[in-house]
Parts: sequence; structure tokens; C-alpha cells
Amino acid sequence: MNRRALGVVALAALALTSGCMGLFGSSPISDEKLDAEPPQPYEWTADEDVHITLTEEARFLAVYDLNRSSIELFRRDGLGGRNAIPVSAVRYRYPNETVITGSEFEARGGAVMRSQERVTVELPDDANASGELAFTSESTPKRFSLPTFVKGSYEVVLPPNRRVEAFLFGKVSPPGHEVTRSGGQTHIRWENVTADTVSVRYYLQRDLLIFGAIAAVLLVVGLGGAVYYKRAIEALRERREEMGLDVDTEDDDFGRNPPPGM
Repeated sequence: MNRRALGVVALAALALTSGCMGLFGSSPISDEKLDAEPPQPYEWTADEDVHITLTEEARFLAVYDLNRSSIELFRRDGLGGRNAIPVSAVRYRYPNETVITGSEFEARGGAVMRSQERVTVELPDDANASGELAFTSESTPKRFSLPTFVKGSYEVVLPPNRRVEAFLFGKVSPPGHEVTRSGGQTHIRWENVTADTVSVRYYLQRDLLIFGAIAAVLLVVGLGGAVYYKRAIEALRERREEMGLDVDTEDDDFGRNPPPGM
């Protein structure tokens, strides 16, 4: 093996063992991200085991009731693998309503670590696995999907003026949910989620108007094209008649009758 090949192998081995490729290693998330302010206050008082609020900026705020000392946060890719989700504004709320930031986890025996595949949150030693964990992450415009890290009751609150009722534009999974409206926002609730993923596809009210306008324009264009085509056929037929070349192809027997005089 030449020196260049040996150098490549050595570099790859160094990257793998040091965690630079993110396959085996993990690293802490910066205090700046952990302690950032959420886009809006977390719903600590929600009755559900999991409460998720979607924002107009394609972000979501999640609050989980935890009955264990750690949780892994990730999304599944199209090949069945896992990718860590970006998290910020991490908070933990004790049963006595004391709230600490993500940077305070380590001082209390916990940690928030990120690898290529997941974000691992280890709760503080004094958490007693009975508090609430909250964080902010990124979503996709008009679509939310996330694995069910915690089983139980769920509530997803859409941004203002968003709906899910129209069949072609909205879809909610898993089934067995209830959709209500409150304060100009759509609330989707499940009593008990046991599926692997919760997903919601939603739309703005004006999307229906835009789609209706586009459909109407296409219909008018289509009708106009049909009328134009019909008139063109009629004009061609009249011209053939004027030139004495009129042949009714619809009644043509394609040569089954003999020529005139025979």
C-alpha cells in the first residue's frame, strides 16, 4: 500500500474514532442554543401527555410529560434510519413548578448531547422522572411529522387560520382524533396514541380560494378551447363545401361500396 493510501486510511480512522463523522461520537449542544428563549411560552399546564404548538415560522414547541430519566429525539429518513433533530430553548419543569434551562442540566447531573442519529437528553439526577421536558425545533411549512417518543394523550395546535378538514389539502394521522377550534386556532387531540408517528398536513384558508380560482380559470380556458376547436371544424367543413370537396368522413364506408357507374 502506497503512502497516499495509508494517509487516507489513517485520516478516516482518526475521523471515526474522534467522532468527527458523527457515526459513533456525540457532543454537547451549546449553552446559547439550550438557553435560547422559545418563540412563545411553553404550555406547561396542558392536560395531555404531549403538547405540541406549531408556529407560522415552521417551528414547533413540544412539551413532554416524562416517566423515565432520558429521551432520544430524532426523525426517521426514507431509508428507515434516524437523524437528530435540531433542538433549542431546552427547559425542564419540576413537579414543584421550578423550571431550569438546558445549560443547568450538567450541573445537576444531566446532559443534552447530539450525535448524527439522535439528540439524547439525560434528565438531572434530582428529576425523579416525573417532570416535564420542553424544547423547540424545526418543522416543514404546512406539514408536521414526528415520532411518538412518548405514548399517551396528544394535542397538536396549528398556527392561526390553518385547517385540516378539506380532503385534498388536509390529513391527520393516526386516526381516532378530535378536531376543535379555539381562539382562531385548530386543536387536534388524541386520547391515546400508540402509533409510531404523529403527522398533520394542513393549509391556510386562502389556499382553498386560490385553488378554486385556478380551477375556474382552467375550466374557462378548457371550455374556450373546446368552442374554438368546434368553430374551426365547422369553418373547415364550410370551406370544403364551397370548393366542392365535401366528403362526410363519418359516413364513409371506407371503400365497401363500388365506385359510381359500376
